[in-house]
Amino acid sequence: MKYKLVIRFIITFLAVYGVLTVGYNLYLNVSDGSKFYPDYLTHLVAEQTNALLNGLGYESNIMPHPNESSVKIIINGTYVARVIEGCNAVSIIILFLSFIVAFASKFKTTLIYCFAGSIIIYAFNLIRIVILSIGLYHYPWRREILHTVIFPMLIYGTVFLLWMVWVNRFSKNIKTNA
Repeated sequence: MKYKLVIRFIITFLAVYGVLTVGYNLYLNVSDGSKFYPDYLTHLVAEQTNALLNGLGYESNIMPHPNESSVKIIINGTYVARVIEGCNAVSIIILFLSFIVAFASKFKTTLIYCFAGSIIIYAFNLIRIVILSIGLYHYPWRREILHTVIFPMLIYGTVFLLWMVWVNRFSKNIKTNA
């Protein structure tokens, strides 16, 4: 079949994406937010963002948002940003993993790259939130361009670069068909 690899890629991508998305949604549904608000991973990202901001010399703290499922980031007494469920990088990591598995190489290589790439995305996301928070603190009038253009472009650019490294360096699908 002429398009066998394309069809296999699409089916594998959709299957992995579907399974991981359903699993993540189940996680969100069982997270009641009583101990870690709004859910453990989002709370963890907010805590780590707070620690990084304080480590950089900003007087930062976080608190649950009273009107929505998010955590407020406060720098020097000024509410600058909020960390919502979409800020924890899980959806981006799911997209990344789905692509890598769909272009799988040897099991061990794929597993290591998935793990390393997920850590890179998670860490870069934390740095992104810290820089965004600092940017919003110092330049609140730039909120729209910072949040909707520059920082999404950076996180998705990172994922794209990781994909390109995978396809060009490790993926057996490209090498066997070149």
